[in-house]
Amino acid sequence: MNFERPPAPYRLVVLDFDGTLADSFPWFCSVINGVADRYGFRRIDEEEVEALRALGAREIVKRLRVPLWKLPAISRHMHDLASRDIGAMRLFPGVPEMMIALARRGTGLAVLSSNTEANVRSVLGPDLAGLVGTYACGASLFGKARRLSALIRRCGAAPAEVLSIGDEIRDAEAARAAGCAFGAVAWGYTRVDALARLGPDHLFAVPAEIAGLFADLAVPA
Repeated sequence: MNFERPPAPYRLVVLDFDGTLADSFPWFCSVINGVADRYGFRRIDEEEVEALRALGAREIVKRLRVPLWKLPAISRHMHDLASRDIGAMRLFPGVPEMMIALARRGTGLAVLSSNTEANVRSVLGPDLAGLVGTYACGASLFGKARRLSALIRRCGAAPAEVLSIGDEIRDAEAARAAGCAFGAVAWGYTRVDALARLGPDHLFAVPAEIAGLFADLAVPA
């Protein structure tokens, strides 16, 4: 495949997975109360879901009274559940076309996720998974900032050349800590109004707008 020279200013796009590429929120809602019972934190009532979607991960953990020392075990259990149910997870409409369009323009693609690389690759499928040059998976709930900085160094990019795209407040915080631009998506776990209040560099209503951003960026002569 003949790739064009990447547009300025971003030569690397770092994509979150759950809620950004994959429509996993319905699955999350279907399993979270069972996880709560197993690990001794508060169940989520259906009527409070929308309120929780406006909060960051730390505040959600506090409100649900999740014991912090149990977070690694909870994460491993969630990964196991996701592996069990992986066949039911689908990419958001427009995500495959977006990834292909970016790759064809020569833009580097990376995935930064708290999920496992095996789960991410399974949902992407071999063709899309092959477009991703770097995977940084298995990040802890509050460890994305460190992993993002390490990923950027690993890819040999300067932070100013990187656009990190995600659907949660912690994704925005990680991008800010790493010194790169942040693109918020309107279709994920966190409500779009809560993300907009953070002042992201870009706010995408649909996946096609991500590819459209790069199509609109002029390549300097």
